[in-house]
Amino acid sequence: METKRILVFNVNWLGDVLFSTAVIRNIRYNYPESFIACIVPPRCRAILEGNPSLNEVIIFDESGQHRSALGKLKFILLLRKKRFDTVFLLHRSLTRALLVWLAGIPERIGYYTGKRAWLLTKRIMPPPRDSLHRIEYYLGVIEGAGLTVKDKFTEFFPGNEDAAAVSNFLEAHGIRKGDFVVGINPGGNWHPKRWQKEYFALLADGVIKECAAKIVITGSKEDLALAAQIAALMHQKPVGYCGEFDLKQLGALCRRLDIFITADTGPLHIANAAGAKQIIALFGPTHQALTGPYPAGEAIVIQKNTGCKIPCYVSDCADNRCMKAIMPQDVLAHVKRLIRRER
Repeated sequence: METKRILVFNVNWLGDVLFSTAVIRNIRYNYPESFIACIVPPRCRAILEGNPSLNEVIIFDESGQHRSALGKLKFILLLRKKRFDTVFLLHRSLTRALLVWLAGIPERIGYYTGKRAWLLTKRIMPPPRDSLHRIEYYLGVIEGAGLTVKDKFTEFFPGNEDAAAVSNFLEAHGIRKGDFVVGINPGGNWHPKRWQKEYFALLADGVIKECAAKIVITGSKEDLALAAQIAALMHQKPVGYCGEFDLKQLGALCRRLDIFITADTGPLHIANAAGAKQIIALFGPTHQALTGPYPAGEAIVIQKNTGCKIPCYVSDCADNRCMKAIMPQDVLAHVKRLIRRER
C-alpha cells in the first residue's frame, strides 16, 4: 500500500503559521504513516523547520523567484513531480487554489469563496468573520474535511545550538544566571499595533530602576533604528540586541527571559509556542479572542477600552489611541507583581 502524500498550503504571516502548527500536528494524528509537506514563504521557513510532524518544508516565494508566470510554472512542475494526493489550503487565495489545480493534486480542500469554488473538490463553508480565534479557524479546514482534532496548541522548536548562541550572547553582555531579564519587543509589521517608542523607553527605565532587572530589546534587523531610538530616549542602559538572532534563536531567548513584553505580532506567538516563562501582551486594534496567545496560559493581555470597535482594520489610523491608552505605569505594575511572585 502506497503512503498517502499530503500537502498543506499555508498562510503568509509568522503568527498565523505558528497557529497552523496545530493543523499540521492533527493531520499527523489522523494519518500517522503519511508523507506530509507544507508550503510557506521564505520568511516563515524557520517556524516549521524541525517540526516532527512534517516530512518536508517547501518554499513558495511569491515576491521573488515565483513572482513571474515562468516562476509559477516552475513551481507547478515541482508540485507535479512530488505527486501529492491531497492538499489542505489554509490560505483563501484564488492563486494558490489555481496552482494546486494545475499541479494535478486530486483532492483539494479549503474554505469556500465564490471565485475559487470550482477549483476545490471539498468546499468548507467559512465561519463568520471574526467569530473564531485564528487557530480554530485553520483547524476548521481539517474538521470540515472529517478529520479528528485531538488538541489545540502551537509548537516551535529551537535547537540546542540556538540555546547555546543565546547563552553566549547574554554572557558576553554581562548577564549571568540568576539575573532577572526582561525582553521588550517594540517592532511589528503593522504600525497601528505598535506601542509608542516613548512608552517603551519609560517602561524600560522603570523596570531597570525599580525592579533591578536587565532589559533586552528584541527585534529584526529592520527594527535596529527603532531600538536605537528607544535606547536614546532611556536614562538607564539596556543590554544590546536587535537583529542579532534569527527566529529560532529568538525562541531560545524567550525561554531564557523572565518576562517578555510585546504587542500583537509574530514574536508574541513565537514566545508563547517556545514556552516563555511569562508574557505581557499589549493589544490595541486587534482582539485577544481572535489573535491572542493560544493557549493563553500565564500570558497577561493588557487592552484598554477607548470606544473604538475591536478588531479595527484601519491601517492609517491618525491617532492610534487604543495603543496610547496603555500607559507605561500600567505595564510596570504587572512587571512588579510578577517579580514579587517569582522572588
